[in-house]
Amino acid sequence: MKHFTKLAAAAALGTVLGTAAVAQELYTPNLAYRTGPFAATGIPLMNGQADYMTLLNERDGGVGGIRINAEECETGYSTEKGVECYEKTKGKAIVTQPWSTGITLQVLPKTNVDEIPILAPGYGFSPMADGKVFQWAFNMPAGYWDAADMIVQFLEQEGSLEGKKIAFLHLDHPYGKEPLPLLEKLAADKGFELLPIPVGLKEMQNQSAQWLQIRRERPDNVVMWGWGAMNAGAITEAVKTKFPMENMIGVWWAGHDADLKLVGDEGKGYKSISWSFPNPDAPVMQQVKEMVFDKGLSQSNEEEMQGVFYGRGLVMSMILAEGIKNAQDNFGTTEIDATQLRWGLENINLTEERIAELGMEGMVPPFSTSCANHTGHAGGWMLEWDGAKFVKASDLLTPNVDSYADLIASASAEYATSNAPWAMNEECSATN
Repeated sequence: MKHFTKLAAAAALGTVLGTAAVAQELYTPNLAYRTGPFAATGIPLMNGQADYMTLLNERDGGVGGIRINAEECETGYSTEKGVECYEKTKGKAIVTQPWSTGITLQVLPKTNVDEIPILAPGYGFSPMADGKVFQWAFNMPAGYWDAADMIVQFLEQEGSLEGKKIAFLHLDHPYGKEPLPLLEKLAADKGFELLPIPVGLKEMQNQSAQWLQIRRERPDNVVMWGWGAMNAGAITEAVKTKFPMENMIGVWWAGHDADLKLVGDEGKGYKSISWSFPNPDAPVMQQVKEMVFDKGLSQSNEEEMQGVFYGRGLVMSMILAEGIKNAQDNFGTTEIDATQLRWGLENINLTEERIAELGMEGMVPPFSTSCANHTGHAGGWMLEWDGAKFVKASDLLTPNVDSYADLIASASAEYATSNAPWAMNEECSATN
Protein backbone atom coordinates (compact mmCIF):
# COMPACT_ATOMS: atom_id res chain seq x y z
CA MET A 1 0.00 0.00 0.00
CA LYS A 2 2.88 2.35 0.88
CA HIS A 3 4.43 1.68 -2.54
CA PHE A 4 1.24 2.48 -4.44
CA THR A 5 0.66 5.62 -2.36
CA LYS A 6 4.14 6.87 -3.30
CA LEU A 7 3.50 6.22 -6.98
CA ALA A 8 0.12 7.93 -6.86
CA ALA A 9 1.66 11.01 -5.26
CA ALA A 10 4.42 11.11 -7.84
CA ALA A 11 1.89 10.76 -10.66
CA ALA A 12 -0.16 13.63 -9.26
CA LEU A 13 2.96 15.79 -9.14
CA GLY A 14 3.66 14.88 -12.75
CA THR A 15 0.18 16.04 -13.75
CA VAL A 16 0.68 19.37 -12.00
CA LEU A 17 4.05 19.92 -13.65
CA GLY A 18 2.87 18.64 -17.02
CA THR A 19 5.65 16.03 -17.16
CA ALA A 20 6.06 12.33 -16.44
CA ALA A 21 7.56 12.30 -12.96
CA VAL A 22 7.37 8.54 -12.54
CA ALA A 23 10.01 6.28 -14.07
CA GLN A 24 8.39 3.68 -16.28
CA GLU A 25 11.20 1.14 -16.11
CA LEU A 26 14.67 0.23 -14.89
CA TYR A 27 17.09 -0.04 -17.80
CA THR A 28 19.36 -3.09 -17.56
CA PRO A 29 20.86 -3.52 -21.05
CA ASN A 30 22.50 -6.77 -22.10
CA LEU A 31 25.42 -6.72 -24.54
CA ALA A 32 24.22 -9.85 -26.29
CA TYR A 33 25.58 -11.94 -29.15
CA ARG A 34 23.02 -13.87 -31.11
CA THR A 35 25.17 -13.68 -34.24
CA GLY A 36 28.74 -14.64 -35.12
CA PRO A 37 30.91 -17.68 -34.29
CA PHE A 38 29.75 -17.78 -30.66
CA ALA A 39 26.02 -17.50 -31.34
CA ALA A 40 25.27 -21.18 -30.71
CA THR A 41 26.27 -20.80 -27.07
CA GLY A 42 25.15 -17.20 -26.69
CA ILE A 43 21.56 -17.69 -27.81
CA PRO A 44 20.36 -20.07 -25.04
CA LEU A 45 22.01 -17.90 -22.39
CA MET A 46 20.41 -14.73 -23.74
CA ASN A 47 17.06 -16.49 -24.00
CA GLY A 48 17.24 -17.61 -20.36
CA GLN A 49 18.20 -14.13 -19.20
CA ALA A 50 15.45 -12.46 -21.21
CA ASP A 51 12.78 -14.97 -20.16
CA TYR A 52 13.42 -14.48 -16.45
CA MET A 53 13.04 -10.71 -16.75
CA THR A 54 9.90 -11.23 -18.83
CA LEU A 55 8.58 -13.52 -16.10
CA LEU A 56 9.14 -10.83 -13.48
CA ASN A 57 7.43 -8.22 -15.66
CA GLU A 58 4.45 -10.49 -16.41
CA ARG A 59 4.04 -11.97 -12.93
CA ASP A 60 5.10 -9.13 -10.63
CA GLY A 61 5.05 -6.01 -12.76
CA GLY A 62 8.86 -6.11 -12.66
CA VAL A 63 10.90 -5.83 -9.45
CA GLY A 64 9.27 -3.89 -6.64
CA GLY A 65 6.46 -3.03 -9.05
CA ILE A 66 8.67 -1.30 -11.61
CA ARG A 67 9.22 -2.99 -14.95
CA ILE A 68 12.64 -4.07 -16.18
CA ASN A 69 13.85 -3.12 -19.65
CA ALA A 70 16.47 -5.75 -20.48
CA GLU A 71 17.07 -4.48 -24.01
CA GLU A 72 19.79 -6.28 -25.95
CA CYS A 73 22.57 -4.55 -27.90
CA GLU A 74 24.08 -7.01 -30.39
CA THR A 75 27.88 -7.33 -30.30
CA GLY A 76 28.52 -10.55 -32.20
CA TYR A 77 31.11 -11.10 -29.40
CA SER A 78 33.20 -8.35 -31.03
CA THR A 79 35.14 -6.28 -28.52
CA GLU A 80 34.87 -3.17 -30.71
CA LYS A 81 31.09 -3.54 -31.05
CA GLY A 82 30.83 -4.29 -27.35
CA VAL A 83 32.48 -1.00 -26.45
CA GLU A 84 30.13 0.78 -28.89
CA CYS A 85 27.15 -0.87 -27.18
CA TYR A 86 28.44 0.19 -23.78
CA GLU A 87 28.78 3.81 -24.89
CA LYS A 88 25.35 3.69 -26.54
CA THR A 89 23.54 2.33 -23.48
CA LYS A 90 25.40 3.80 -20.51
CA GLY A 91 23.46 7.06 -20.37
CA LYS A 92 20.37 5.63 -18.70
CA ALA A 93 21.64 2.18 -17.65
CA ILE A 94 21.88 1.14 -14.00
CA VAL A 95 24.12 -1.81 -14.96
CA THR A 96 26.16 -3.08 -17.90
CA GLN A 97 26.49 -6.77 -18.83
CA PRO A 98 29.46 -7.01 -21.24
CA TRP A 99 29.23 -10.75 -21.98
CA SER A 100 32.83 -11.20 -23.07
CA THR A 101 36.06 -11.11 -21.10
CA GLY A 102 37.55 -9.01 -23.90
CA ILE A 103 34.71 -6.48 -23.73
CA THR A 104 34.82 -6.57 -19.92
CA LEU A 105 38.51 -5.65 -19.90
CA GLN A 106 37.83 -2.73 -22.24
CA VAL A 107 34.88 -1.27 -20.34
CA LEU A 108 36.28 -1.99 -16.85
CA PRO A 109 38.20 1.32 -16.61
CA LYS A 110 35.29 3.20 -18.19
CA THR A 111 32.81 1.98 -15.58
CA ASN A 112 35.12 3.10 -12.80
CA VAL A 113 34.78 6.65 -14.15
CA ASP A 114 31.14 6.41 -15.25
CA GLU A 115 30.21 4.69 -11.95
CA ILE A 116 28.09 1.94 -13.49
CA PRO A 117 28.22 -1.62 -12.10
CA ILE A 118 29.52 -4.36 -14.38
CA LEU A 119 27.66 -7.62 -13.83
CA ALA A 120 29.65 -10.47 -15.38
CA PRO A 121 28.36 -13.72 -13.81
CA GLY A 122 31.06 -16.37 -13.98
CA TYR A 123 33.29 -14.51 -16.45
CA GLY A 124 35.56 -11.49 -16.82
CA PHE A 125 38.72 -10.54 -14.95
CA SER A 126 39.24 -12.82 -11.95
CA PRO A 127 40.78 -10.13 -9.68
CA MET A 128 37.40 -8.34 -9.85
CA ALA A 129 36.79 -10.42 -6.73
CA ASP A 130 38.56 -7.61 -4.85
CA GLY A 131 35.66 -5.24 -4.25
CA LYS A 132 37.78 -2.55 -2.65
CA VAL A 133 39.80 -2.12 -5.86
CA PHE A 134 37.10 -3.03 -8.38
CA GLN A 135 34.24 -1.30 -6.64
CA TRP A 136 32.01 -1.26 -9.75
CA ALA A 137 32.70 -4.79 -11.03
CA PHE A 138 31.03 -8.08 -10.06
CA ASN A 139 31.62 -11.61 -11.39
CA MET A 140 29.50 -13.55 -8.91
CA PRO A 141 28.73 -16.36 -8.23
CA ALA A 142 32.20 -17.70 -9.13
CA GLY A 143 35.22 -16.60 -11.17
CA TYR A 144 37.62 -18.29 -13.54
CA TRP A 145 40.28 -18.83 -10.90
CA ASP A 146 37.62 -20.54 -8.79
CA ALA A 147 36.84 -22.80 -11.75
CA ALA A 148 40.49 -23.72 -12.32
CA ASP A 149 40.96 -24.52 -8.64
CA MET A 150 37.85 -26.72 -8.49
CA ILE A 151 38.86 -28.63 -11.62
CA VAL A 152 42.27 -29.38 -10.12
CA GLN A 153 40.60 -30.40 -6.85
CA PHE A 154 38.41 -32.85 -8.75
CA LEU A 155 41.40 -34.35 -10.57
CA GLU A 156 43.18 -34.78 -7.24
CA GLN A 157 40.35 -36.95 -5.98
CA GLU A 158 41.81 -39.73 -8.14
CA GLY A 159 45.26 -39.33 -6.58
CA SER A 160 48.30 -37.09 -6.53
CA LEU A 161 48.97 -34.98 -9.62
CA GLU A 162 52.73 -35.17 -9.05
CA GLY A 163 54.46 -35.99 -12.34
CA LYS A 164 51.27 -35.87 -14.42
CA LYS A 165 50.75 -33.85 -17.57
CA ILE A 166 47.68 -31.67 -18.06
CA ALA A 167 47.01 -30.09 -21.43
CA PHE A 168 45.26 -26.72 -21.29
CA LEU A 169 43.31 -26.39 -24.54
CA HIS A 170 42.11 -22.81 -24.65
CA LEU A 171 40.72 -20.12 -26.90
CA ASP A 172 43.53 -17.72 -27.85
CA HIS A 173 41.57 -14.77 -26.48
CA PRO A 174 41.54 -12.91 -23.13
CA TYR A 175 38.86 -15.37 -21.95
CA GLY A 176 40.99 -18.41 -22.71
CA LYS A 177 44.11 -16.95 -21.11
CA GLU A 178 42.36 -15.78 -17.94
CA PRO A 179 43.02 -18.90 -15.76
CA LEU A 180 46.69 -19.26 -16.73
CA PRO A 181 48.18 -17.40 -13.71
CA LEU A 182 46.44 -19.72 -11.26
CA LEU A 183 47.00 -22.89 -13.31
CA GLU A 184 50.72 -22.09 -13.45
CA LYS A 185 50.74 -21.60 -9.68
CA LEU A 186 48.88 -24.87 -9.09
CA ALA A 187 51.24 -26.73 -11.43
CA ALA A 188 54.23 -25.49 -9.44
CA ASP A 189 52.57 -26.26 -6.09
CA LYS A 190 51.34 -29.73 -7.00
CA GLY A 191 54.09 -30.89 -9.31
CA PHE A 192 52.20 -31.44 -12.56
CA GLU A 193 53.26 -30.29 -16.01
CA LEU A 194 50.96 -27.71 -17.59
CA LEU A 195 50.88 -27.81 -21.38
CA PRO A 196 49.11 -24.74 -22.83
CA ILE A 197 47.62 -25.36 -26.29
CA PRO A 198 46.00 -22.25 -27.79
CA VAL A 199 43.24 -22.36 -30.40
CA GLY A 200 43.04 -19.30 -32.65
CA LEU A 201 39.71 -17.77 -33.61
CA LYS A 202 40.21 -19.03 -37.17
CA GLU A 203 41.05 -22.55 -35.96
CA MET A 204 37.98 -23.19 -33.81
CA GLN A 205 36.31 -25.53 -36.31
CA ASN A 206 39.49 -27.18 -37.50
CA GLN A 207 41.68 -28.18 -34.55
CA SER A 208 43.58 -30.98 -36.26
CA ALA A 209 46.95 -29.41 -35.40
CA GLN A 210 46.06 -29.06 -31.72
CA TRP A 211 44.77 -32.61 -31.45
CA LEU A 212 47.81 -33.94 -33.27
CA GLN A 213 49.88 -32.28 -30.54
CA ILE A 214 47.66 -33.85 -27.87
CA ARG A 215 48.12 -37.30 -29.44
CA ARG A 216 51.88 -36.76 -29.52
CA GLU A 217 52.13 -35.40 -25.95
CA ARG A 218 49.70 -37.97 -24.48
CA PRO A 219 48.57 -35.86 -21.51
CA ASP A 220 46.82 -37.49 -18.57
CA ASN A 221 44.00 -34.96 -18.84
CA VAL A 222 42.77 -32.20 -21.13
CA VAL A 223 41.28 -29.12 -19.47
CA MET A 224 39.29 -27.14 -22.02
CA TRP A 225 38.59 -23.40 -21.85
CA GLY A 226 36.45 -23.23 -24.97
CA TRP A 227 33.53 -21.20 -26.22
CA GLY A 228 31.20 -21.20 -29.19
CA ALA A 229 32.37 -23.16 -32.20
CA MET A 230 35.59 -24.13 -30.40
CA ASN A 231 33.70 -26.44 -28.04
CA ALA A 232 32.04 -28.45 -30.78
CA GLY A 233 35.30 -28.58 -32.73
CA ALA A 234 37.27 -29.87 -29.74
CA ILE A 235 34.70 -32.47 -28.72
CA THR A 236 34.36 -33.91 -32.23
CA GLU A 237 38.17 -34.01 -32.62
CA ALA A 238 38.53 -35.75 -29.25
CA VAL A 239 36.08 -38.44 -30.36
CA LYS A 240 37.75 -38.76 -33.76
CA THR A 241 41.19 -39.21 -32.21
CA LYS A 242 39.76 -41.58 -29.57
CA PHE A 243 40.91 -39.48 -26.64
CA PRO A 244 39.35 -40.92 -23.44
CA MET A 245 36.42 -38.59 -22.83
CA GLU A 246 36.45 -39.30 -19.10
CA ASN A 247 39.83 -37.52 -19.01
CA MET A 248 38.50 -34.31 -20.52
CA ILE A 249 37.06 -31.49 -18.36
CA GLY A 250 35.73 -28.15 -19.50
CA VAL A 251 35.08 -24.86 -17.76
CA TRP A 252 31.38 -23.96 -17.32
CA TRP A 253 31.24 -22.32 -20.75
CA ALA A 254 32.39 -25.60 -22.30
CA GLY A 255 29.48 -27.62 -20.94
CA HIS A 256 26.81 -26.94 -23.57
CA ASP A 257 24.29 -29.70 -24.27
CA ALA A 258 24.10 -29.01 -28.01
CA ASP A 259 27.87 -29.52 -28.42
CA LEU A 260 27.73 -32.94 -26.79
CA LYS A 261 24.62 -33.98 -28.70
CA LEU A 262 26.77 -33.83 -31.83
CA VAL A 263 28.63 -36.92 -30.61
CA GLY A 264 25.91 -38.50 -28.41
CA ASP A 265 27.02 -41.69 -26.69
CA GLU A 266 30.59 -41.24 -27.88
CA GLY A 267 30.83 -38.21 -25.61
CA LYS A 268 30.01 -40.19 -22.46
CA GLY A 269 32.29 -39.29 -19.59
CA TYR A 270 33.05 -35.73 -20.71
CA LYS A 271 32.81 -33.37 -17.76
CA SER A 272 32.33 -29.68 -17.07
CA ILE A 273 32.56 -27.73 -13.83
CA SER A 274 29.40 -25.65 -13.37
CA TRP A 275 27.95 -23.14 -10.91
CA SER A 276 24.49 -23.83 -12.27
CA PHE A 277 22.38 -26.89 -12.98
CA PRO A 278 19.22 -27.30 -15.06
CA ASN A 279 16.37 -28.51 -12.85
CA PRO A 280 13.27 -29.03 -15.00
CA ASP A 281 11.22 -29.70 -11.86
CA ALA A 282 12.08 -26.37 -10.24
CA PRO A 283 8.96 -24.20 -9.78
CA VAL A 284 10.51 -21.34 -11.72
CA MET A 285 10.66 -23.53 -14.83
CA GLN A 286 6.91 -24.14 -14.73
CA GLN A 287 6.25 -20.44 -14.16
CA VAL A 288 8.41 -19.46 -17.13
CA LYS A 289 6.62 -22.01 -19.30
CA GLU A 290 3.15 -20.82 -18.34
CA MET A 291 3.72 -17.07 -18.21
CA VAL A 292 6.38 -16.57 -20.88
CA PHE A 293 6.78 -19.49 -23.27
CA ASP A 294 3.12 -20.47 -23.63
CA LYS A 295 2.21 -16.82 -24.23
CA GLY A 296 4.63 -16.57 -27.13
CA LEU A 297 6.92 -14.17 -25.27
CA SER A 298 10.06 -16.32 -25.52
CA GLN A 299 12.55 -16.90 -28.33
CA SER A 300 13.47 -20.28 -26.83
CA ASN A 301 12.13 -23.77 -27.50
CA GLU A 302 11.26 -26.70 -25.26
CA GLU A 303 14.48 -28.62 -25.96
CA GLU A 304 16.71 -25.63 -25.29
CA MET A 305 14.85 -24.84 -22.07
CA GLN A 306 15.97 -28.18 -20.60
CA GLY A 307 19.65 -27.37 -21.13
CA VAL A 308 22.44 -26.10 -18.92
CA PHE A 309 22.88 -22.74 -20.62
CA TYR A 310 19.21 -21.70 -20.65
CA GLY A 311 18.92 -22.49 -16.94
CA ARG A 312 22.13 -20.55 -16.30
CA GLY A 313 20.62 -17.56 -18.09
CA LEU A 314 17.67 -17.67 -15.69
CA VAL A 315 20.04 -17.71 -12.71
CA MET A 316 22.02 -14.76 -14.06
CA SER A 317 18.95 -12.55 -14.32
CA MET A 318 17.79 -13.73 -10.90
CA ILE A 319 21.08 -12.49 -9.40
CA LEU A 320 20.57 -9.08 -11.01
CA ALA A 321 16.96 -8.95 -9.81
CA GLU A 322 18.11 -9.77 -6.27
CA GLY A 323 20.57 -6.90 -6.41
CA ILE A 324 17.79 -4.56 -7.57
CA LYS A 325 15.46 -5.75 -4.80
CA ASN A 326 18.17 -5.32 -2.16
CA ALA A 327 18.77 -1.74 -3.28
CA GLN A 328 15.05 -0.92 -3.39
CA ASP A 329 14.53 -2.27 0.12
CA ASN A 330 17.57 -0.50 1.55
CA PHE A 331 17.03 2.90 -0.04
CA GLY A 332 13.25 2.92 0.15
CA THR A 333 12.66 3.59 -3.53
CA THR A 334 11.75 1.53 -6.58
CA GLU A 335 13.57 3.94 -8.92
CA ILE A 336 17.11 3.00 -7.94
CA ASP A 337 20.19 4.38 -9.67
CA ALA A 338 23.51 2.74 -10.55
CA THR A 339 25.16 3.67 -7.24
CA GLN A 340 22.31 2.16 -5.27
CA LEU A 341 22.42 -0.99 -7.39
CA ARG A 342 26.11 -1.34 -6.56
CA TRP A 343 25.11 -1.52 -2.89
CA GLY A 344 22.43 -4.07 -3.76
CA LEU A 345 24.92 -6.29 -5.59
CA GLU A 346 27.35 -6.02 -2.67
CA ASN A 347 24.69 -7.39 -0.34
CA ILE A 348 23.52 -10.53 -2.12
CA ASN A 349 22.65 -13.28 0.35
CA LEU A 350 21.38 -16.30 -1.55
CA THR A 351 20.77 -18.86 1.17
CA GLU A 352 19.19 -22.25 0.50
CA GLU A 353 15.96 -20.81 1.87
CA ARG A 354 16.03 -17.79 -0.43
CA ILE A 355 16.85 -19.95 -3.45
CA ALA A 356 13.80 -22.09 -2.59
CA GLU A 357 11.62 -18.97 -2.26
CA LEU A 358 12.68 -18.01 -5.77
CA GLY A 359 11.71 -21.46 -7.07
CA MET A 360 15.28 -22.36 -8.05
CA GLU A 361 16.07 -25.34 -5.85
CA GLY A 362 19.21 -27.13 -7.02
CA MET A 363 19.90 -24.62 -9.80
CA VAL A 364 22.63 -22.57 -8.08
CA PRO A 365 24.69 -23.02 -4.89
CA PRO A 366 24.19 -20.60 -1.99
CA PHE A 367 26.55 -17.62 -1.87
CA SER A 368 26.86 -14.11 -0.52
CA THR A 369 28.75 -10.97 -1.45
CA SER A 370 30.11 -7.96 0.41
CA CYS A 371 31.90 -4.73 -0.41
CA ALA A 372 35.18 -6.68 -0.22
CA ASN A 373 33.98 -9.83 -1.99
CA HIS A 374 32.43 -9.19 -5.40
CA THR A 375 32.64 -12.82 -6.58
CA GLY A 376 30.92 -14.80 -3.85
CA HIS A 377 33.02 -17.91 -4.67
CA ALA A 378 29.88 -20.06 -4.65
CA GLY A 379 31.49 -23.26 -5.78
CA GLY A 380 30.12 -25.65 -8.35
CA TRP A 381 29.25 -29.17 -9.32
CA MET A 382 31.13 -31.37 -11.75
CA LEU A 383 28.65 -32.28 -14.47
CA GLU A 384 29.08 -35.33 -16.68
CA TRP A 385 27.60 -36.14 -20.08
CA ASP A 386 25.69 -39.44 -19.92
CA GLY A 387 25.12 -39.68 -23.65
CA ALA A 388 21.91 -37.65 -23.64
CA LYS A 389 22.23 -34.97 -20.98
CA PHE A 390 24.46 -33.56 -18.25
CA VAL A 391 24.09 -35.07 -14.78
CA LYS A 392 25.78 -34.18 -11.50
CA ALA A 393 28.96 -36.21 -11.01
CA SER A 394 30.10 -34.71 -7.71
CA ASP A 395 28.93 -33.11 -4.53
CA LEU A 396 29.34 -29.35 -4.35
CA LEU A 397 32.98 -28.37 -4.77
CA THR A 398 34.16 -25.12 -3.21
CA PRO A 399 37.26 -23.20 -4.26
CA ASN A 400 40.26 -22.88 -1.95
CA VAL A 401 40.22 -19.09 -2.22
CA ASP A 402 42.64 -18.62 0.68
CA SER A 403 45.34 -20.39 -1.33
CA TYR A 404 45.24 -17.76 -4.07
CA ALA A 405 44.08 -14.69 -2.12
CA ASP A 406 47.59 -13.26 -2.47
CA LEU A 407 47.36 -13.70 -6.25
CA ILE A 408 44.05 -11.80 -6.32
CA ALA A 409 45.53 -9.03 -4.15
CA SER A 410 48.71 -8.65 -6.19
CA ALA A 411 46.89 -8.72 -9.54
CA SER A 412 44.30 -6.16 -8.45
CA ALA A 413 47.00 -3.88 -7.01
CA GLU A 414 49.00 -4.14 -10.23
CA TYR A 415 45.90 -3.27 -12.27
CA ALA A 416 45.17 -0.21 -10.12
CA THR A 417 48.77 0.98 -10.43
CA SER A 418 48.83 0.46 -14.20
CA ASN A 419 45.59 2.40 -14.57
CA ALA A 420 46.35 5.21 -12.12
CA PRO A 421 44.65 7.32 -11.03
CA TRP A 422 42.27 4.52 -10.05
CA ALA A 423 39.38 5.28 -7.70
CA MET A 424 38.87 2.66 -4.96
CA ASN A 425 36.31 2.13 -2.25
CA GLU A 426 38.41 3.38 0.63
CA GLU A 427 35.59 2.69 3.10
CA CYS A 428 35.77 -1.03 2.34
CA SER A 429 38.03 -3.29 4.40
CA ALA A 430 38.96 -6.91 3.80
CA THR A 431 36.42 -8.00 6.42
CA ASN A 432 33.29 -6.18 5.28
